[in-house]
Amino acid sequence: MATSPAPPPTRPMAPPRVLTVAGSDSGGGAGIQADLKAMLALGVHGMSVITAVTAQNSLGVSGAWELPAEAVRAQFRSVVDDIGVQAVKTGMLATAELVETVAGLLADVSAPVVVDPVGVSKHGDALLAAEALGSVRTRLLPVATVATPNLDEVAQLTGVTVAGEGDLRRAAGAVLEFGPRWALIKGGHLDGDAVDLLTDGTEEHWLRAPRHDNRHTHGTGCTLASAIASHLALGAGVPEAVAAAKEYVTGAIAAGFPLGRGIGPVDHGWRWR
Repeated sequence: MATSPAPPPTRPMAPPRVLTVAGSDSGGGAGIQADLKAMLALGVHGMSVITAVTAQNSLGVSGAWELPAEAVRAQFRSVVDDIGVQAVKTGMLATAELVETVAGLLADVSAPVVVDPVGVSKHGDALLAAEALGSVRTRLLPVATVATPNLDEVAQLTGVTVAGEGDLRRAAGAVLEFGPRWALIKGGHLDGDAVDLLTDGTEEHWLRAPRHDNRHTHGTGCTLASAIASHLALGAGVPEAVAAAKEYVTGAIAAGFPLGRGIGPVDHGWRWR
């Protein structure tokens, strides 16, 4: 007796789509590479617009070359116009021209935008031209749903020096003056627990996590911003997305591992180990 052919498999639903606009880290710990790893770990489809290529390893950045603005624009349009996005994350933008280009593109996107205003690498290497700071303040931060500066980036952008937890509120207020809806001031460089402040100027959320003595923390900022964007794409509100991202990154830092002779990366796949 003939059997009926098996029905075709059900086509799976596409996961939420998140776009990272950032530089490439050849060592795989930060930048585009970290962003895509975090997005995969959190269950979204990661896409990329590469703004710059770095020669980078566990010891630092030995070279960086930005892409032409037209290449950045073409990558962005090819993804957004065909595939679409539910959230965008920005990282290393390198020059004023690229900041202006990306800010203009984001102004026409309705999805939430997480801006990591990358100024220097974990090793202290400059990743943003000094003359681009004005464009970050006036063009990029105003289109941000969440801005995620660390303390060095706060000082670069606002002139506010954070010496202790009591300065975080003042730093957040200075960042919010440039127009993002929310500011997440990352206090990981302070003594004691790793404490961050998320605020929109009205409500405050203090996020604390125990400090780990693991020195392998390369890619922490990129990973956090990508995790926030991923949770926003999955439907979380900003406070919930930031809290979930903080929990994910805390685990990734604890599981960070040695590579090369310097600072190794956080472990983006720590939940799978």
